[in-house]
Amino acid sequence: MEGLVSYGINPIRVTATTKNRSRFLFASHPNLRKDAFGYRIGMLNKRKQFSPLTMASAASVGNSQVGHFENTLPSKEILDLWKNGDAVCFDVDSTVCLDEGIDELAEFCGAGKAVAEWTARAMGGSVPFEEALAARLSLFNPSLSQLQNFLHQRPPKLSPGIEELIQKLKANHKHVYLISGGFRQMINPVASILGIPQENIFANQLLFGSSGQFLGFDENEPTSRSGGKATAVQQIKKDYGYKALTMIGDGATDFEARRPGGADLFICYAGVQLREAVAAKADWLVFNFQDLINLLG
Repeated sequence: MEGLVSYGINPIRVTATTKNRSRFLFASHPNLRKDAFGYRIGMLNKRKQFSPLTMASAASVGNSQVGHFENTLPSKEILDLWKNGDAVCFDVDSTVCLDEGIDELAEFCGAGKAVAEWTARAMGGSVPFEEALAARLSLFNPSLSQLQNFLHQRPPKLSPGIEELIQKLKANHKHVYLISGGFRQMINPVASILGIPQENIFANQLLFGSSGQFLGFDENEPTSRSGGKATAVQQIKKDYGYKALTMIGDGATDFEARRPGGADLFICYAGVQLREAVAAKADWLVFNFQDLINLLG
């Protein structure tokens, strides 16, 4: 499938100014909005500074209480792993990019709402990933021509700060990977923008027939099933002998990578979606990539 689609795509970049900020202040104030699928994070540009202690305290959304998180301030051990690790793996949807790719493709094909409901279940961990993936695709059966049109008309929307973060990781001689339950055809343009080689992508593959009809997805890819991200991360660590590897993502499938032999550190990025069950279990909860950049050293 690589080579079937041209990737001359300019990304939509969402920028945020971060002047004269303390190393321990959030670059912007997370605004929590509740929708049908959980809490969505919007960044409000305010002059007032908010410390991580502010966000660690309970936040109110209407009459709903978000909850108390005690992991927004990293311990020395966690900071050491972040600074001194030799590899970082990123989830793509709602982490590197602002959207869930399959939801966007489904919306483009006319089945957005139904597919988004399945995505919410899968990311919350209540449904096996492979079941949710097959169910979502069966709702709209995208053709090759639809996928090509989507890629040309909907350029990637990168999360604020992700390009700067990845550039700094590379400058610090850390290896960067994309580990996604999404599809290579949609992730390749993102990797190209960020300068991440194809061999550092672990993702699913859409399959098409000779006439461009949808056939399904490659079930041999580890990320096509529950626990797949953990398998991919474990394989990366085994193959390259990394001493300390960090996984960054927003969903239950990302947290799964924090298994023995896998990620040594799991950072929950809640800058797009706050999934409370995942955030509560993370080694470190962040709402803005600038915080990771500031503490990288």
